[in-house]
Amino acid sequence: MLKTLAALLICLGATQAVAQDNSVVSTRGTVSMAQLIQDGYEIKSSSWTGSKLFVFLQKDNSAYACEFANVTNTRCGSIN
Repeated sequence: MLKTLAALLICLGATQAVAQDNSVVSTRGTVSMAQLIQDGYEIKSSSWTGSKLFVFLQKDNSAYACEFANVTNTRCGSIN
């Protein structure tokens, strides 16, 4: 699981995939997982549901959820 997550993060960093926030409610606007990690957010958990991977990131009292359909189709949104 960790190898898969590490490979996913490497792909994200290499492609600079941009998050497209269409239906997730967020007060901070559209943000990519790469930007969240650069801002100091840490991956706290991940979960597979069907064909999508959900990754949960946290920094202090702020948290985000990122949904991956594939490397180029990603949405991140604030969950608090």
